[in-house]
Amino acid sequence: MIGTSPGISDLLFAVGRPPIMEEHGVLTEFPVDTPTGVMEATQIEQVVAHLMGDDERLKHELATYGSCDCSYALANLARFRVNIFKQNGKQAIVMRKLQTEIPTLDQLGLPPIFKEMVREKNGIIFVTGATGSGKTTTLAAMLNELNLTQKIHILTLEDPIEFLHPHKQALFNQRQLGKDFPDFATGLRAALRQAPKVILVGEIRDRATMEIAMTASETGHIVFSTLHTINAGQTINRIIGMFSKDEEQQLRQRLADTVRYVVSQRLVTKVGGGRMLVQEIMGSSLRTRETLLYGESENRTFQEIIEAGDTHGWHTFDQALLKAFKADLITDETALIFCAHKNKMRRDIDMVKKLRNLSFEEPSGLRMDLPEPKAFAAA
Repeated sequence: MIGTSPGISDLLFAVGRPPIMEEHGVLTEFPVDTPTGVMEATQIEQVVAHLMGDDERLKHELATYGSCDCSYALANLARFRVNIFKQNGKQAIVMRKLQTEIPTLDQLGLPPIFKEMVREKNGIIFVTGATGSGKTTTLAAMLNELNLTQKIHILTLEDPIEFLHPHKQALFNQRQLGKDFPDFATGLRAALRQAPKVILVGEIRDRATMEIAMTASETGHIVFSTLHTINAGQTINRIIGMFSKDEEQQLRQRLADTVRYVVSQRLVTKVGGGRMLVQEIMGSSLRTRETLLYGESENRTFQEIIEAGDTHGWHTFDQALLKAFKADLITDETALIFCAHKNKMRRDIDMVKKLRNLSFEEPSGLRMDLPEPKAFAAA
Protein backbone atom coordinates (compact mmCIF):
# COMPACT_ATOMS: atom_id res chain seq x y z
CA MET A 1 0.00 0.00 0.00
CA ILE A 2 2.79 2.42 0.94
CA GLY A 3 4.67 1.60 -2.25
CA THR A 4 1.83 2.61 -4.56
CA SER A 5 2.58 6.36 -4.29
CA PRO A 6 4.88 8.71 -2.38
CA GLY A 7 1.80 10.83 -1.55
CA ILE A 8 0.16 8.18 0.66
CA SER A 9 -0.41 9.68 4.13
CA ASP A 10 -2.86 7.27 5.85
CA LEU A 11 -3.91 3.65 5.75
CA LEU A 12 -7.42 2.78 7.00
CA PHE A 13 -8.86 -0.64 7.80
CA ALA A 14 -12.56 -1.23 8.52
CA VAL A 15 -14.80 -4.31 8.43
CA GLY A 16 -16.72 -4.72 5.18
CA ARG A 17 -14.41 -2.56 3.04
CA PRO A 18 -11.12 -3.17 1.27
CA PRO A 19 -8.10 -1.46 2.84
CA ILE A 20 -8.23 2.29 2.13
CA MET A 21 -5.36 4.64 1.30
CA GLU A 22 -5.46 8.42 1.64
CA GLU A 23 -3.44 10.40 -0.89
CA HIS A 24 -3.51 14.22 -0.70
CA GLY A 25 -6.80 14.07 1.18
CA VAL A 26 -8.54 11.68 -1.25
CA LEU A 27 -9.46 8.08 -0.34
CA THR A 28 -8.86 5.17 -2.74
CA GLU A 29 -9.37 1.43 -2.25
CA PHE A 30 -6.54 -1.10 -2.31
CA PRO A 31 -7.49 -4.52 -3.73
CA VAL A 32 -7.25 -7.32 -1.16
CA ASP A 33 -7.11 -11.04 -1.92
CA THR A 34 -9.97 -12.37 0.19
CA PRO A 35 -13.01 -14.45 -0.88
CA THR A 36 -15.27 -11.39 -0.54
CA GLY A 37 -12.76 -8.72 -1.64
CA VAL A 38 -13.16 -6.88 1.69
CA MET A 39 -11.63 -7.03 5.17
CA GLU A 40 -13.40 -9.36 7.60
CA ALA A 41 -13.55 -8.80 11.38
CA THR A 42 -11.19 -11.72 12.10
CA GLN A 43 -8.57 -10.35 9.69
CA ILE A 44 -8.61 -6.91 11.31
CA GLU A 45 -8.38 -8.50 14.76
CA GLN A 46 -5.25 -10.35 13.59
CA VAL A 47 -3.71 -7.10 12.36
CA VAL A 48 -4.60 -5.41 15.67
CA ALA A 49 -2.97 -8.24 17.65
CA HIS A 50 0.19 -7.89 15.55
CA LEU A 51 0.32 -4.09 16.00
CA MET A 52 -0.17 -4.23 19.79
CA GLY A 53 2.12 -7.21 20.37
CA ASP A 54 2.44 -8.01 24.07
CA ASP A 55 1.72 -4.48 25.32
CA GLU A 56 -0.80 -4.99 28.13
CA ARG A 57 -1.36 -1.23 28.49
CA LEU A 58 -2.66 -1.00 24.90
CA LYS A 59 -4.93 -4.00 25.39
CA HIS A 60 -6.31 -2.47 28.61
CA GLU A 61 -6.92 0.93 26.98
CA LEU A 62 -8.69 -0.65 23.99
CA ALA A 63 -10.91 -2.76 26.26
CA THR A 64 -11.61 0.06 28.74
CA TYR A 65 -11.78 3.21 26.59
CA GLY A 66 -12.55 1.79 23.15
CA SER A 67 -9.33 3.08 21.53
CA CYS A 68 -5.57 3.19 21.95
CA ASP A 69 -2.55 4.80 20.31
CA CYS A 70 0.76 3.19 19.43
CA SER A 71 3.54 3.32 16.87
CA TYR A 72 4.62 0.75 14.32
CA ALA A 73 7.64 0.46 12.02
CA LEU A 74 8.30 -1.42 8.80
CA ALA A 75 12.06 -1.87 8.63
CA ASN A 76 13.74 0.34 6.00
CA LEU A 77 10.35 1.49 4.68
CA ALA A 78 8.16 3.57 7.00
CA ARG A 79 7.07 4.37 10.55
CA PHE A 80 3.43 4.86 11.54
CA ARG A 81 1.37 6.50 14.24
CA VAL A 82 -1.48 4.04 14.85
CA ASN A 83 -4.94 4.46 16.36
CA ILE A 84 -6.92 1.29 17.02
CA PHE A 85 -10.57 1.78 17.94
CA LYS A 86 -13.94 0.09 18.18
CA GLN A 87 -16.85 1.04 15.96
CA ASN A 88 -20.21 -0.65 16.07
CA GLY A 89 -18.70 -3.42 18.20
CA LYS A 90 -15.92 -4.20 15.71
CA GLN A 91 -12.31 -3.08 15.52
CA ALA A 92 -10.90 -0.59 13.05
CA ILE A 93 -7.43 0.86 12.41
CA VAL A 94 -6.02 4.16 11.13
CA MET A 95 -2.27 4.28 10.42
CA ARG A 96 -0.64 7.68 9.78
CA LYS A 97 2.61 7.44 7.82
CA LEU A 98 5.38 9.39 9.54
CA GLN A 99 8.14 11.18 7.72
CA THR A 100 11.57 9.70 8.24
CA GLU A 101 13.46 12.86 7.29
CA ILE A 102 13.25 15.74 9.75
CA PRO A 103 12.16 18.84 7.79
CA THR A 104 13.77 22.27 8.01
CA LEU A 105 11.92 25.58 8.20
CA ASP A 106 13.06 26.38 4.66
CA GLN A 107 11.93 23.02 3.25
CA LEU A 108 8.43 23.61 4.61
CA GLY A 109 8.43 27.16 3.20
CA LEU A 110 7.64 28.64 6.60
CA PRO A 111 7.87 32.46 6.84
CA PRO A 112 10.89 34.18 8.46
CA ILE A 113 8.99 34.87 11.69
CA PHE A 114 9.49 31.19 12.66
CA LYS A 115 13.21 31.86 13.16
CA GLU A 116 12.19 34.58 15.61
CA MET A 117 9.84 32.18 17.42
CA VAL A 118 12.56 29.65 18.18
CA ARG A 119 14.69 32.38 19.77
CA GLU A 120 12.11 32.88 22.56
CA LYS A 121 13.52 31.90 25.96
CA ASN A 122 10.31 31.45 27.96
CA GLY A 123 6.55 31.33 27.49
CA ILE A 124 4.25 29.10 25.44
CA ILE A 125 4.02 28.68 21.68
CA PHE A 126 0.91 26.88 20.40
CA VAL A 127 0.67 25.21 17.00
CA THR A 128 -3.01 24.40 16.44
CA GLY A 129 -5.20 22.83 13.79
CA ALA A 130 -7.28 19.79 12.97
CA THR A 131 -5.88 16.26 12.95
CA GLY A 132 -3.69 15.79 9.89
CA SER A 133 -2.97 19.49 9.34
CA GLY A 134 0.78 19.10 9.84
CA LYS A 135 1.16 20.44 13.39
CA THR A 136 3.76 17.83 14.35
CA THR A 137 5.74 18.45 11.17
CA THR A 138 5.85 22.20 11.82
CA LEU A 139 6.99 21.62 15.42
CA ALA A 140 9.64 19.13 14.24
CA ALA A 141 11.07 21.79 11.91
CA MET A 142 11.15 24.34 14.76
CA LEU A 143 12.92 21.91 17.11
CA ASN A 144 15.31 20.98 14.30
CA GLU A 145 16.23 24.68 13.95
CA LEU A 146 16.98 24.79 17.69
CA ASN A 147 18.99 21.58 17.39
CA LEU A 148 21.10 23.12 14.61
CA THR A 149 21.72 26.46 16.30
CA GLN A 150 21.60 26.22 20.11
CA LYS A 151 23.52 24.20 22.74
CA ILE A 152 20.57 23.47 25.02
CA HIS A 153 18.66 20.53 26.52
CA ILE A 154 15.40 19.80 24.67
CA LEU A 155 12.88 17.41 26.24
CA THR A 156 9.83 16.10 24.37
CA LEU A 157 6.70 14.34 25.66
CA GLU A 158 4.98 12.65 22.73
CA ASP A 159 2.19 10.21 21.87
CA PRO A 160 3.86 8.48 20.06
CA ILE A 161 7.35 9.73 19.11
CA GLU A 162 7.06 10.71 15.45
CA PHE A 163 10.37 12.32 14.44
CA LEU A 164 13.54 10.87 15.92
CA HIS A 165 15.87 13.84 16.42
CA PRO A 166 19.62 13.10 16.48
CA HIS A 167 21.90 14.96 18.89
CA LYS A 168 23.45 17.92 17.05
CA GLN A 169 24.12 21.21 18.87
CA ALA A 170 21.36 20.38 21.37
CA LEU A 171 20.90 17.40 23.68
CA PHE A 172 17.61 15.69 22.81
CA ASN A 173 15.60 13.47 25.16
CA GLN A 174 12.34 12.14 23.71
CA ARG A 175 9.81 10.41 25.97
CA GLN A 176 6.79 8.44 24.80
CA LEU A 177 3.41 8.30 26.52
CA GLY A 178 2.74 4.90 28.03
CA LYS A 179 6.30 3.69 27.55
CA ASP A 180 8.22 6.40 29.44
CA PHE A 181 5.51 8.30 31.38
CA PRO A 182 1.86 7.53 32.29
CA ASP A 183 0.15 10.80 31.27
CA PHE A 184 1.13 14.26 30.03
CA ALA A 185 0.56 16.01 33.36
CA THR A 186 2.84 13.57 35.21
CA GLY A 187 5.46 13.67 32.45
CA LEU A 188 5.44 17.47 32.38
CA ARG A 189 5.69 17.72 36.16
CA ALA A 190 8.75 15.46 36.06
CA ALA A 191 10.23 17.49 33.17
CA LEU A 192 10.58 20.49 35.45
CA ARG A 193 13.17 18.50 37.41
CA GLN A 194 15.06 17.33 34.32
CA ALA A 195 16.75 20.68 33.55
CA PRO A 196 15.47 21.31 30.02
CA LYS A 197 15.45 24.74 28.39
CA VAL A 198 12.82 23.68 25.82
CA ILE A 199 9.87 21.36 26.47
CA LEU A 200 7.60 19.94 23.78
CA VAL A 201 4.23 18.67 25.00
CA GLY A 202 2.68 16.63 22.19
CA GLU A 203 -0.83 17.81 23.08
CA ILE A 204 -2.49 19.69 25.93
CA ARG A 205 -5.57 17.60 26.62
CA ASP A 206 -6.72 18.69 30.07
CA ARG A 207 -6.58 21.31 32.78
CA ALA A 208 -3.77 19.63 34.75
CA THR A 209 -1.42 19.61 31.74
CA MET A 210 -2.28 23.24 30.90
CA GLU A 211 -1.65 24.30 34.50
CA ILE A 212 1.83 22.72 34.58
CA ALA A 213 2.65 24.03 31.09
CA MET A 214 1.96 27.57 32.29
CA THR A 215 4.04 26.97 35.41
CA ALA A 216 6.92 25.72 33.25
CA SER A 217 6.68 28.76 30.98
CA GLU A 218 6.70 31.05 34.04
CA THR A 219 9.85 29.46 35.45
CA GLY A 220 12.25 30.02 32.57
CA HIS A 221 11.22 27.35 30.04
CA ILE A 222 9.88 27.75 26.54
CA VAL A 223 7.01 25.29 26.00
CA PHE A 224 5.83 24.16 22.58
CA SER A 225 2.49 22.38 22.34
CA THR A 226 -0.54 21.66 20.17
CA LEU A 227 -4.30 22.04 20.51
CA HIS A 228 -7.08 20.88 18.21
CA THR A 229 -8.40 24.39 17.51
CA ILE A 230 -8.77 26.26 14.22
CA ASN A 231 -7.68 29.83 15.08
CA ALA A 232 -6.23 32.05 17.80
CA GLY A 233 -9.59 33.06 19.31
CA GLN A 234 -10.81 29.48 19.59
CA THR A 235 -7.47 28.45 21.11
CA ILE A 236 -7.81 30.96 23.94
CA ASN A 237 -11.47 30.05 24.50
CA ARG A 238 -10.59 26.33 24.66
CA ILE A 239 -7.96 26.98 27.33
CA ILE A 240 -10.31 29.19 29.37
CA GLY A 241 -12.96 26.47 29.10
CA MET A 242 -10.64 24.04 30.93
CA PHE A 243 -10.90 26.14 34.11
CA SER A 244 -13.77 27.29 36.32
CA LYS A 245 -15.42 30.71 36.01
CA ASP A 246 -13.90 31.80 39.33
CA GLU A 247 -10.40 31.24 37.97
CA GLU A 248 -10.91 33.04 34.67
CA GLN A 249 -9.42 36.41 35.57
CA GLN A 250 -6.26 34.96 37.10
CA LEU A 251 -5.97 32.58 34.12
CA ARG A 252 -6.28 35.47 31.66
CA GLN A 253 -3.47 37.29 33.48
CA ARG A 254 -1.24 34.20 33.26
CA LEU A 255 -2.01 33.73 29.55
CA ALA A 256 -1.24 37.39 28.85
CA ASP A 257 2.13 36.88 30.55
CA THR A 258 3.03 33.53 28.94
CA VAL A 259 1.53 33.19 25.44
CA ARG A 260 4.18 34.14 22.88
CA TYR A 261 2.69 32.89 19.60
CA VAL A 262 -0.38 31.04 18.35
CA VAL A 263 0.11 29.42 14.95
CA SER A 264 -3.00 27.84 13.44
CA GLN A 265 -2.78 25.87 10.23
CA ARG A 266 -4.75 24.00 7.58
CA LEU A 267 -3.88 22.03 4.47
CA VAL A 268 -5.84 23.19 1.40
CA THR A 269 -6.11 21.84 -2.13
CA LYS A 270 -3.59 23.27 -4.58
CA VAL A 271 -4.17 24.07 -8.24
CA GLY A 272 -2.83 21.11 -10.20
CA GLY A 273 -3.20 18.62 -7.32
CA GLY A 274 -1.66 18.09 -3.90
CA ARG A 275 -2.12 20.29 -0.85
CA MET A 276 -0.44 23.41 0.51
CA LEU A 277 -0.02 24.72 4.04
CA VAL A 278 -1.98 27.85 5.00
CA GLN A 279 -1.35 29.43 8.39
CA GLU A 280 -2.64 32.10 10.73
CA ILE A 281 0.06 33.62 12.97
CA MET A 282 -0.52 35.77 16.05
CA GLY A 283 2.27 37.00 18.33
CA SER A 284 2.41 38.87 21.60
CA SER A 285 1.94 42.64 21.63
CA LEU A 286 0.36 45.23 23.89
CA ARG A 287 -2.98 44.81 22.07
CA THR A 288 -2.77 41.02 22.16
CA ARG A 289 -2.05 40.99 25.89
CA GLU A 290 -4.88 43.46 26.53
CA THR A 291 -7.32 41.24 24.63
CA LEU A 292 -6.10 38.15 26.48
CA LEU A 293 -6.59 40.00 29.76
CA TYR A 294 -10.03 41.53 29.14
CA GLY A 295 -11.45 39.30 26.39
CA GLU A 296 -12.63 40.08 22.88
CA SER A 297 -15.22 42.79 22.32
CA GLU A 298 -16.90 44.52 19.40
CA ASN A 299 -13.95 46.88 18.96
CA ARG A 300 -11.21 44.46 19.97
CA THR A 301 -10.91 41.04 18.32
CA PHE A 302 -7.97 38.74 17.68
CA GLN A 303 -8.87 38.76 13.98
CA GLU A 304 -8.48 42.55 13.73
CA ILE A 305 -5.29 42.53 15.80
CA ILE A 306 -3.70 39.91 13.54
CA GLU A 307 -4.76 41.75 10.38
CA ALA A 308 -3.09 44.91 11.69
CA GLY A 309 0.08 43.00 12.64
CA ASP A 310 1.44 42.40 9.14
CA THR A 311 4.50 44.53 9.96
CA HIS A 312 5.35 41.93 12.65
CA GLY A 313 4.96 39.07 10.16
CA TRP A 314 1.50 38.09 11.42
CA HIS A 315 -1.41 37.24 9.12
CA THR A 316 -4.89 35.73 9.26
CA PHE A 317 -6.07 32.68 7.34
CA ASP A 318 -8.03 34.95 5.03
CA GLN A 319 -4.97 37.07 4.24
CA ALA A 320 -2.91 33.93 3.55
CA LEU A 321 -5.67 32.44 1.35
CA LEU A 322 -6.05 35.66 -0.65
CA LYS A 323 -2.28 35.82 -1.18
CA ALA A 324 -2.28 32.19 -2.41
CA PHE A 325 -5.19 32.98 -4.77
CA LYS A 326 -3.36 35.99 -6.18
CA ALA A 327 -0.36 33.74 -6.85
CA ASP A 328 -2.63 31.21 -8.65
CA LEU A 329 -1.76 28.53 -6.10
CA ILE A 330 -5.41 27.90 -5.12
CA THR A 331 -8.76 28.48 -6.79
CA ASP A 332 -11.34 31.04 -5.69
CA GLU A 333 -13.57 28.14 -4.63
CA THR A 334 -10.87 26.81 -2.25
CA ALA A 335 -10.33 30.29 -0.79
CA LEU A 336 -14.07 30.62 -0.09
CA ILE A 337 -14.35 27.14 1.46
CA PHE A 338 -11.55 27.68 3.98
CA CYS A 339 -11.91 31.40 4.77
CA ALA A 340 -13.40 32.78 7.99
CA HIS A 341 -15.36 35.71 6.49
CA LYS A 342 -16.96 34.62 3.24
CA ASN A 343 -18.59 37.92 2.24
CA LYS A 344 -15.33 39.86 2.63
CA MET A 345 -13.36 37.13 0.85
CA ARG A 346 -15.87 37.15 -2.02
CA ARG A 347 -15.45 40.94 -2.39
CA ASP A 348 -11.65 40.66 -2.26
CA ILE A 349 -11.63 37.89 -4.88
CA ASP A 350 -13.90 39.94 -7.15
CA MET A 351 -11.54 42.89 -6.81
CA VAL A 352 -8.54 40.72 -7.74
CA LYS A 353 -10.40 39.43 -10.80
CA LYS A 354 -11.36 42.95 -11.88
CA LEU A 355 -7.78 44.16 -11.57
CA ARG A 356 -6.62 41.17 -13.63
CA ASN A 357 -9.19 41.89 -16.32
CA LEU A 358 -8.14 45.53 -16.45
CA SER A 359 -4.50 44.60 -16.91
CA PHE A 360 -5.30 42.23 -19.80
CA GLU A 361 -7.85 44.39 -21.66
CA GLU A 362 -7.21 45.39 -25.28
CA PRO A 363 -6.39 49.05 -26.03
CA SER A 364 -9.56 51.13 -26.23
CA GLY A 365 -9.26 51.87 -29.98
CA LEU A 366 -8.89 55.63 -29.48
CA ARG A 367 -6.07 57.26 -31.41
CA MET A 368 -4.61 60.72 -31.75
CA ASP A 369 -4.67 62.33 -35.20
CA LEU A 370 -1.29 63.86 -35.89
CA PRO A 371 -0.89 66.65 -38.50
CA GLU A 372 0.44 65.47 -41.80
CA PRO A 373 4.12 66.36 -42.41
CA LYS A 374 4.71 69.50 -44.44
CA ALA A 375 6.20 69.13 -47.90
CA PHE A 376 9.57 70.78 -48.22
CA ALA A 377 10.36 72.51 -51.47
CA ALA A 378 13.39 71.29 -53.26
CA ALA A 379 16.35 73.51 -52.78
